[in-house]
Amino acid sequence: MFLSKNRLLSALLFFFGLLSIQAQGQGSFSGAAGETDPVSFVGMTLEELVRRFGVPGSVYPVRGLEEWQDDVVFAYDQGDFYVYKDRIWQVGLKEVRGIKIGDSRGVVSLVLGSAPGLSGAEVRGNSVFYSLDEAAWPLMLRMDFDDADKVRAIFIYRTDF
Repeated sequence: MFLSKNRLLSALLFFFGLLSIQAQGQGSFSGAAGETDPVSFVGMTLEELVRRFGVPGSVYPVRGLEEWQDDVVFAYDQGDFYVYKDRIWQVGLKEVRGIKIGDSRGVVSLVLGSAPGLSGAEVRGNSVFYSLDEAAWPLMLRMDFDDADKVRAIFIYRTDF
């Protein structure tokens, strides 16, 4: 009985610790003044993620093409964080650098065509890839488009994973 009380106490302390982190407010991905560029989210530890954004709204698995490519995703209102081991390797966003889900391919070209820190666009199928030159490791910004040429997904990810 003594062990189960200790476990219960530990679980309650952990839970209330997460609630206090949550109460400090969640960050935003929008890039407004004083907020962090989403590029910096790639490479965060899980502890940094929870400290910065609080408890995720949900956690779910994503099946990769091969078994070793499976991910655990921490979902927040602003986007999804893909975890490999104990670090974020990819972020799925709703908005980045003035581009948001639903924008046209033309808007993406206008906004990102001459953006600093981006190398030229590479088109593959319904996706456009921009190399991000501003990080300590190789990063890519990927925009996926639907059949109407509207942005349906935005990702920033490490290309060496």
